Amino acid sequence: MRIPYFSSRRANSSPKPPKSKTREWADSLIFAIVAATLLRWSAVEAYTIPSESMEGTLLVGDYLMVSKLHYGPITPQTPLQVPLTHQTLWEGGPQSYSDLVQLTTYRFPGFSTVKRNDVVVFHVPHEPQRPADLRTNLIKRCIAVAGDTLTLRHGQVFLNGQPGAVAGRPQTTYFMQVAAPNDEILAALHAHGVVDYREPDGVPRAIVNPETGKHGFVISCPAEVAAYFRRQPYAKSLEVLQYPVQLFPDVADFDVSQAASSVPNHWQLDEYGPLPVPRQGQTIVLTPANAAIYYKIVAQYEHNEGITWQHRMIYQNGQPLTRYTIKQNYYFMMGDNRHNSEDSRFWGFVPEDHIVGKAVFTWLSLDPNADLLHKVRWSRLFRSIE
Repeated sequence: MRIPYFSSRRANSSPKPPKSKTREWADSLIFAIVAATLLRWSAVEAYTIPSESMEGTLLVGDYLMVSKLHYGPITPQTPLQVPLTHQTLWEGGPQSYSDLVQLTTYRFPGFSTVKRNDVVVFHVPHEPQRPADLRTNLIKRCIAVAGDTLTLRHGQVFLNGQPGAVAGRPQTTYFMQVAAPNDEILAALHAHGVVDYREPDGVPRAIVNPETGKHGFVISCPAEVAAYFRRQPYAKSLEVLQYPVQLFPDVADFDVSQAASSVPNHWQLDEYGPLPVPRQGQTIVLTPANAAIYYKIVAQYEHNEGITWQHRMIYQNGQPLTRYTIKQNYYFMMGDNRHNSEDSRFWGFVPEDHIVGKAVFTWLSLDPNADLLHKVRWSRLFRSIE
């Protein structure tokens, strides 16, 4: 009987030598790196919170899991990246467009879109557009989505003229005047989670208000905590601190260029808008009155060529641009710690292609001011994010 060719090859071939221990370890390590990288790119990634801009929803020392599946993962633009344990969500980023390049990304479909009140991780809008997987990330709450008109009055959010329901525990900064600082006040501040991260132990220090000469504490806390302190006999007054600053779009390009509104709005942190949030397909009639709102969209986010800022208007190839059709959706982001957050009130809208993922839960939380025995905030482990 004739033996098939493949059987003859198998019969005559010698068995492969077993892999060495070194080769087995190397193969396992390569597999682990590739699997972790694919998981980190496409599904979930760990981040840590380094600053207080999202207190009291997210605390300094929280470690988060961020879902990229909600909004769809973005294709990487650099070679295979070695995965890290976590990334830090920074407050700022480089402030130069000198290395601005046009980079093409593709977002795979997600099972959700960005919604109002989502806690979102995104690329810093005002830094150079490096490859997506090398960008600096921020985390804020989405306050308004594409097509909304946002207004803040006395810190209250209004969307399209109606009061907007804001999730989380937004904080406001106050000056609490007291007759004399004492241990009772410090204990109450600690008990209600009032922290000053500028102090080594996190305990707020009594100061003298330079405007009034009165003793007191600068505290950031939610409304219900402020209401508690107002009822205490040691609190002589509790007033919202005002921070006079220049905001978007009076400063249209976050100090990167000289683009600015022709007539300043003089909006402030708690008194802001009305400001329309651009949506894809919307055609804008550009005038000196509104051009600063859309300058970064036209000049940076949507990669148009020949864009300059002249005579309080957007120019393209030396000619004033009077109409423009928006190419993608935009979002307005704010930190829950309203007076201690550099957010869309400072640098404007977040483009849809800058969105990284949705923060879903904290898997670990370490108190930077606690001793070793009390370092872990056990109540925050595996806690979902509102």
